[in-house]
Amino acid sequence: MNLVHLLLRHARLTPHRPALFHGTAPFATYGQWAARSAALARHLRAAGLQPGDRVLLFMRNHPRYLEVLCAAWWAGLVVVPVNAKLHPREVEWIVENAQARWGFTTSDVAPDLLAGLERQIDIESTAADALLEPAPEPDAMDTTDRGPDDVAWLFYTSGTTGRPKGVMLTHRNLMTMGLTYFVDVDPVAAQDAIVYAAPMSHGAGLYAIPHLMAGARHVVPASGGVEPAELFALGWQMGALSTFAAPTIVKRLVEHAEAARIPVADCARAFKTIVYGGAPMYVADIQRALQAMGPRFVQIYGQGETPMVATALSRSMLADSGHPRYLERIASVGMAQTPVRVRVADGQGNSLPAGETGEVLVQGDSVMAGYWSNPEATAAALRGGWLWTGDVGSLDAEGFLTLKDRSKDLIISGGSNIYPREVEEVLLTAPGVAEVAVVGAPDPEWGEIVVAFVVAHDGTPLVHAELDRHCLAQMARFKRPKRYITVGALPRNNYGKVLKTVLRQQI
Repeated sequence: MNLVHLLLRHARLTPHRPALFHGTAPFATYGQWAARSAALARHLRAAGLQPGDRVLLFMRNHPRYLEVLCAAWWAGLVVVPVNAKLHPREVEWIVENAQARWGFTTSDVAPDLLAGLERQIDIESTAADALLEPAPEPDAMDTTDRGPDDVAWLFYTSGTTGRPKGVMLTHRNLMTMGLTYFVDVDPVAAQDAIVYAAPMSHGAGLYAIPHLMAGARHVVPASGGVEPAELFALGWQMGALSTFAAPTIVKRLVEHAEAARIPVADCARAFKTIVYGGAPMYVADIQRALQAMGPRFVQIYGQGETPMVATALSRSMLADSGHPRYLERIASVGMAQTPVRVRVADGQGNSLPAGETGEVLVQGDSVMAGYWSNPEATAAALRGGWLWTGDVGSLDAEGFLTLKDRSKDLIISGGSNIYPREVEEVLLTAPGVAEVAVVGAPDPEWGEIVVAFVVAHDGTPLVHAELDRHCLAQMARFKRPKRYITVGALPRNNYGKVLKTVLRQQI
């Protein structure tokens, strides 16, 4: 099993089908994509790289990202995708930890040579052009055999506390993820197009696999990132796009649609499907998104350790506003995806009854092989055949999973458990509140107290007493924040997740 066979299949069957685009400009057909990846794979093997060796991808979003990715698999190598927003010194730590041999970069994110690499290639250089130049020999398309349990993708977690861990994802893990997309997320046809606006080093890049399976089109915006006006225009020109987006990106798209007064019908012409995940999507935010852009949304919950696969909340469920439990459903992250089992357990691994809160556990063929060179972390995360996610949640009688928070974010005040997301959901419905993050702060009397960091709409002053009244009208008194701190913005990591560790440090 080698994932690159997905590309080779379409290169042989439909070599002239358009495959890669940079903005609206064609970049490669399936035949050209395969020929370029095969050429680079030959150079990698000729340079002495052996199956299982690691190759770093540290670049902004670019069509050549996918050509290099497939070249590495073609040669039987492991890709190490790194977010382009990391500092080069952080990347050098990953190079050393992964023992990566070659690196592919763009000069805007890596203007200097990274320590530890045998060779570093700017993908926009003439050197890269030469390495990707197809060979004339007809037998140049040979691929390196890999087993289903061989590592294909070494993903380093965002590392909000301490050093990031390298998640080993196998060809089986990624094949499972790709096939699951068709069943639990969205059908894909050859005429469809996925746009890579979020970092290709993360979930957006992983979703290249199901779209490669379908022989669909792969579009990188000319800007390489998230420019809402550009994405809408791109969809209107290329045909309705699919994309993966963190909730922060969804909010930007929605705000643009509202500000530009784009009708729902025109939103449908721009976007086929927007899959969101990676951070909490609050009820008020998804309701606003559905009203502004219509039923184009699907929610997934997964982790780097079970990539994009744990639960899903389908388009039809998000649109079914007449369901008697609609609000509870859209506050959840949906039901277990087809190839996995999901349960909620206590600290000893015993399954808890419906409605009770505990740690979320996942089992199935999408779950990682373990952490790179970190047996202690592997043993802590993989226990009894289950992935212990570190997320806290509860399952209802129908199997819908509602996440509460990361286990480390739980607040215990006066002996009572308080889940920050509960408080955040309420505060987001308060007038004038644009964003909120709730953390616990040490307190000599209560052990911890609830502190809310709030961002105002358009800088409108927030009256803390009014926020307090709003909370008391909707939740138990002991859950309400004892302090409110107004800030201009919430600190986020490279993937858009709020850095609650930074907020705790500020306290």
